[in-house]
Amino acid sequence: MKVLVAGATGAIGRSLVPALLSAGHEVCGTTRTAARLDLLRGWGAQAELCDAFEAAAVRALVQRFAPEVIVNQLTDLPDSFGRRSAPSGYRRTGRIRREGTRHLLDAAAAGGTRRFITQSIAFLYAPRGGRIKTEDDPPALQAPPPFGDAVRDTVAMEEMVLAAPGVAGVVLRYGMFYGPGTWYARDGSVTRMVRRRMHPIVGDGGGMFSWLHVDDAASATVRAVESEVTGVFNVSDDEPAPVREWLPVFAAAMGAPAPMHTPVWLARLVAGESAVAALTVAPGASNARARSVLGWTPRWSSWREGFVQAPS
Repeated sequence: MKVLVAGATGAIGRSLVPALLSAGHEVCGTTRTAARLDLLRGWGAQAELCDAFEAAAVRALVQRFAPEVIVNQLTDLPDSFGRRSAPSGYRRTGRIRREGTRHLLDAAAAGGTRRFITQSIAFLYAPRGGRIKTEDDPPALQAPPPFGDAVRDTVAMEEMVLAAPGVAGVVLRYGMFYGPGTWYARDGSVTRMVRRRMHPIVGDGGGMFSWLHVDDAASATVRAVESEVTGVFNVSDDEPAPVREWLPVFAAAMGAPAPMHTPVWLARLVAGESAVAALTVAPGASNARARSVLGWTPRWSSWREGFVQAPS
């Protein structure tokens, strides 16, 4: 099949484009950075410089390449995660998810693309109720900014994709990424914080994380490209876990000292309410639907092995 990957040189794209090519698909990847065009060509993909905010350029590209499937991997998150960088990154990515996705969907409808797959997040669920969430549980639409703004922008994007006329929509709610090109890579910004003991266990460390290696994100996306199913899927490993369990394992795998423990009141002053909520009360996500309906199985079924053995 002919597959257009928008945002093809990000953390997922670097695994996804080679995986699609290995599966026999013809791939066109877009980037906003001219220096990354050769990276796409080196993988064997057609490379296009394209800004998702330029509707006419997006439409012209879709008309020219005529993809059967469009995969939306557009984000604009900062290279380094922190309280200062997160709000602007959320705003930029929120705009891409609303405006860039609309331009891609309009181009898909005009160009006869039959299938549209979009990146979403598995950590958007409201914390009330059970600790492990399915796709039918409500998102945290009432959460305060900046995280609440990110949730609202993401849900708006999902609704656009699922309601698009004439296009089969698929939403992949990815778990927290680790592996090359992520904040949790060996050279990633969060890993540097962990090595400096600046990523503590806050309170009882009860915030749940659902992890996903970028190679597993790519394999799930290839499966979605080749499948006929539609709808929303949590894509994460089999073991959602609280911070108090995974953070010491991650620190050891990265050669870092054991994490410190910090009271909630101090963490709230230093990191803000959104970070404290993620580290203390956030729920995890079940991947049961992706396994049963999408027919996907993660290579790294648990972060326990993935942190140590998977490419990082």
